[in-house]
Amino acid sequence: MRGIPRTARTWFSSLRDATTSSPARFAVTIFAILILLFTALLSLPASSATGEPIPLADAVFTAVSTVCVTGLSTIDIATAFSPFGRVIIFIGVNVGGLGVLTFASILGLVISKRLGLRAKLIAASDTNPLRAHAGPVNEGQTVRLGEVGQLLRTVALSTLIIEIILAAALYPSLIMAGIHPVDALWEAPFYAAMAFTNTGFTPNPGGLAPFADDYALLTILMIGVFLGSIGFPVIYALWQHHWHVRKWPLHTKLTIITTVLLFFVGAGVFLALEYGNPKTFGSMNAWDTTFQSFFISAMTRSGGFAVVDIGELNGSSLVVGSMLMFVGGGSASTAGGIKVTTLAVLALAVFSEAKGRPAVQAFGRRIPSDVQRVALSVVAWGATIVAVSTIVIAQISKEAVADVLFDVTSAFGTVGLSTGVTAQLPDPAVYAMALTIFMGRVGTVTLAAAVAATSRSQLYSLPVERPIVG
Repeated sequence: MRGIPRTARTWFSSLRDATTSSPARFAVTIFAILILLFTALLSLPASSATGEPIPLADAVFTAVSTVCVTGLSTIDIATAFSPFGRVIIFIGVNVGGLGVLTFASILGLVISKRLGLRAKLIAASDTNPLRAHAGPVNEGQTVRLGEVGQLLRTVALSTLIIEIILAAALYPSLIMAGIHPVDALWEAPFYAAMAFTNTGFTPNPGGLAPFADDYALLTILMIGVFLGSIGFPVIYALWQHHWHVRKWPLHTKLTIITTVLLFFVGAGVFLALEYGNPKTFGSMNAWDTTFQSFFISAMTRSGGFAVVDIGELNGSSLVVGSMLMFVGGGSASTAGGIKVTTLAVLALAVFSEAKGRPAVQAFGRRIPSDVQRVALSVVAWGATIVAVSTIVIAQISKEAVADVLFDVTSAFGTVGLSTGVTAQLPDPAVYAMALTIFMGRVGTVTLAAAVAATSRSQLYSLPVERPIVG
């Protein structure tokens, strides 16, 4: 670590030592530090389009939304921030999209030119929360410690390559939409980053409204959101095994199957519920309605882009959207929510119980009880966050509970879609929403680590008594 001041080396070493006992605590600490840093940067006069500092509540909320790759905003990103401010946001979403533990490990790999056991454990905790405790971990069907270095390289390369390809594909569409060629050189990478990181910020006023009929651009955005939402371990597995499905780990199979299933089911439900709504799909022809149904289904998985006015959706559609946003994307991805594998594990557990099977099975593999326990805890924790936050924000803002619930779920799932409530919140509610975003991004991982940390061997068993359930 030559060239780095002694004080910085000492601080970095101390922080690194602290991660040995609790990578989850390290993640929360780094997230908090990044939020403070980006709040300070976005509060600078240079970050504002007017030259006046952005109000503190808006700067804090934007920093949280940026680092946690959410996309919700209390102000218009395209008009409130200067080019310098939008560059800061661009950098922030890429850092947040990689994942704090992964980013820290990549940084350590760049600095020290090697990856020690401690750094591998830190990075591995981003791909498997069960590793966040000091005890032994069954490595079956996960990214093994020996593969962490390759995984980190895959993360860095895949992020760079995917965003470059997306930007190159988006550039012609932006030109044909009337964007100046020079401006498109900036907007194309910005849109690419926002799609792959599942953030949803737009660099131009009006959001995607100017591109509502540009199905090529919208399709590229959907592809970017999908690639970002499946997770880096899945990308790594696909990179290794390509289309040899039998060689895919169980995590990869569950993630892809559940993601595709929810994508099509969500599109079908939105099509059925909004087909006769003149404010959304009712004025469109059959092809436009079908495409927009798939687009909104993809975006509720954590994408955050919107063509139709979300506030004009039927109440039933808002409920469906909230359910999809609560689930989110894949584990160790740029998406939020409880994650699709969590839903898959619980669904398999229910199915196994209905069939009377002694164990939860999938694709010739048994899913152990500790994974099921973590999945159940994550769902309970997520539901509690959403419920409490909805009550608090609804009480402060006096807005309709249905609209508040949608925006809170969007915040928890780091999605970015809004009925319009978020932009109208008073400052206390803004801070409450920012906390919801923070908890949605790091809370479930921290809880999973805490549950895993409490797992310990027991040399005796207590008497069995069965309470009445159901």
